[in-house]
Amino acid sequence: MRKRTSILLLALLFGAPLLAAAADAEPMTADAVQNNLNFVWTLVAAFLVFLMQAGFAMVEAGFTRAKNACNIMMKNLMDFSVGSLAFWAVGFGLMFGTTNGLFGTTDFFFSGATGDGEAWNYAFWMFQVVFAATAATIISGAVAERTKFSAYMVYSVFVSALIYPIFGGWAWGSLFHGSGWLEGLGFIDFAGSSVVHSVGGWLALAGAIVVGPRAGKFDKNGNVKPIPGHNIPIAALGVFLLWFGWYGFNPGSTTTGDSSIAIIAVTTTLAAAAGAVSAMLYTWFKFGKSDIGMTLNGALAGLVGITAGCANVSAVSAVIIGLVAGILVVFSVMFFDKIKVDDPVGAVSVHGVCGAWGTLAAGLFDSAGFSLHTVGVQLIGIATCFAWAFTTGFILFKVIDMVIGMRVSKEEELAGLDFSEHGASAYPDFHTVRLGSVFTPEDTKK
Repeated sequence: MRKRTSILLLALLFGAPLLAAAADAEPMTADAVQNNLNFVWTLVAAFLVFLMQAGFAMVEAGFTRAKNACNIMMKNLMDFSVGSLAFWAVGFGLMFGTTNGLFGTTDFFFSGATGDGEAWNYAFWMFQVVFAATAATIISGAVAERTKFSAYMVYSVFVSALIYPIFGGWAWGSLFHGSGWLEGLGFIDFAGSSVVHSVGGWLALAGAIVVGPRAGKFDKNGNVKPIPGHNIPIAALGVFLLWFGWYGFNPGSTTTGDSSIAIIAVTTTLAAAAGAVSAMLYTWFKFGKSDIGMTLNGALAGLVGITAGCANVSAVSAVIIGLVAGILVVFSVMFFDKIKVDDPVGAVSVHGVCGAWGTLAAGLFDSAGFSLHTVGVQLIGIATCFAWAFTTGFILFKVIDMVIGMRVSKEEELAGLDFSEHGASAYPDFHTVRLGSVFTPEDTKK
């Protein structure tokens, strides 16, 4: 009885003033509610895309050898860290500032955040910086296990500050203060099959060519010698994290909390599922057993493939796009092995090749109807993306190679970059055995 009386007294003391304050407050309008929802959805989506950094790290670590796991964690942590600063200082302005026709000339150091709409500008920047980080981190897997950490840091800055933002501005500049010549033509790339994935993929191709293949990847006759990854379950976890993060990547690109999120989530899911199924079935048919690595990359290929057209294709079209992407990634991986481009995780195939396919598919399966003009514009965008990213990337990597060197020594590569670059070990209680030799942290001191 005494407890009930106390509760009633508290309700009278504190409840009445709260009710009075609520009564005096002006009711929120529908526009205000929608505006708040847009903020929440955009930032939640940005946080989901940030989680993709963990996915990339797990995929890359799992598909490579144990002696390089710490190095891969460091790269995926630091490309976001240095890339965010570079994008804040320079990249955002080049991508979204008032343009001279080729690149932005304002909003450096995020100066455009002041004035009207300041709060939304911060939300918009947060969403864009995680996209920039995704483009930069794609390169990591293609040059893994033999690239100097210092070289990686240098090119991460240039990719985030210059290469990614300029092409991004051509396609997406009007989202802020700029405008882009590709979007002016009617280029379709809703969430970044080309802007993010192909840019990252073609940069990865340039990097893999400049740094060269890993020791032992090809024999003296040029035949491929498989170098198995050390932890496929970790790689699979990475794919699940990436798939989950893609629900921020694609639906989040609406930057609006409305019903359009639903269909984009569905097309994203169907394409990923179809990509995994087609890669599994194709490898099962070709090799006699379904290949787990290719199947995982098939899911990612479907996700990359649907990213451009996720908002303007039907569910059936999404399935077709994913099915093609899942088979295409297998062909592409084998092709690059054949021409002796060593890409440990298949980054070029997943992001570069399937990003190009997804960009074309956005035009081929456009819900507005098939148009040769639309397909032509998509082809222009694909060609421009390759020419810009591969050429600038090749020049960047060559300059870095001449100045500080892209590649570690053969001894450091055999010992593992964990020891030689960071003095660390991901698995300190175990020896790392690869290429017929045993290496421990003590070996690097001899």
